[in-house]
This record gives sequence, C-alpha cells and structure tokens, in this order.
Amino acid sequence: MASRLVFAFCFFSFLLQLEAAKSHSNINNPQITVMGIVYCDICSNNSFSRHSYFLPGCVWLCLSFDVNELGSVFWEEKEFDVNELGVEVRIDCMFNAIAPRTAEQISFSVNRTTNKYGIYRLEVPSVDGVQCARDKAVKSTCRATLLSTSSKACAIPGFQSTSDQISIKSKRANMCIYSLNALSYRPSKRDTALCGK
Repeated sequence: MASRLVFAFCFFSFLLQLEAAKSHSNINNPQITVMGIVYCDICSNNSFSRHSYFLPGCVWLCLSFDVNELGSVFWEEKEFDVNELGVEVRIDCMFNAIAPRTAEQISFSVNRTTNKYGIYRLEVPSVDGVQCARDKAVKSTCRATLLSTSSKACAIPGFQSTSDQISIKSKRANMCIYSLNALSYRPSKRDTALCGK
C-alpha cells in the first residue's frame, strides 16, 4: 500500500512539474499584437473631429437594414465576403531576433480588414528569438498602408501610411502591443454646411 502511495505521489509530482514547465515555456514565447484604426475625416481637416467616424468592416456576418413598402425599417443578418466590406490595410513588420552568434531579421507583410469598430489587428505567432518586451531599444518596426475601402461616401485616401507607433510592453507576460497611428479616408466633396468654410 505504501509503495502505491509513493508511486502515485511521484506520478502526480511529475505531472505537476511537466505542466509548470509547459506554462513557463509559454511565458518565454512573445505575444505580439499590431493594431490600428481607420476613420473617415468628414471635414477633410486631417484630424478626427466630432463629425468623423470609424470605417467599419465585417468579419463573417453583418447586419443589413432595408425599408419595406410600408416604410418600416427592418434588420437582417447577411453573410458577406470579407473582401467586400471594410477597409483593407497592408501591414509590413520587421523584427530583430536575438540569436547566440548572429543577428537575424524576420520580415513579413499581411493584409487585414477593419472590424466593425474600424480596427485592424494582427496577432503575430510566437517567433523564436524575438524577445520584444525585454529589448530596451526599439528594434522592431511595423508600418500600415491603406489598400482599399468599400465605402463609397468616404473613399479618397487621407493619411495613407504610417510607421509611427506606440509600443506597450509587459516584461512579465512577454507581451508587446504595437499601436500604429490612425489612417484615414475623406469624402470627395467637403460638406460646408456641416463643416463650415
């Protein structure tokens, strides 16, 4: 009986150590998020004003509204192709990896579409050697560029590209968030009644 208890204790201790090692290795892997917003600069003054709004997109299901013959508004869910709605943004990133004998660079480009709040977001999978939160100097950079918009009312590019970013880092969780400056579109004609001269 005592040998069974010792075996069970050793077995469960081994499982606990294995789980602790797994969670410890996950902490060492960086969690990197790159994000930004796209808005419509209604008054074409190169800033977010009280008349501006975020340019939303849709992932899988969107609400659509219509007016029937009686003048009643009704909402329905419709499925859309992700490329038909929202703003498409190209994200280019370069990360410097820390290797024992060499300096390595990891570069990639991806396209993302804004969500229903006008936010585009990229979750970067764990990259071996990248310690984003532990680096004191900014060695990683990202850039966002407007590609297209589904909005017909606000389709002239304003702020088309940005590489300016705010980096938020957490050493404890080895997590980095790169928040890029806002990108914008504007209408083809300025509404002087709404925005003034």
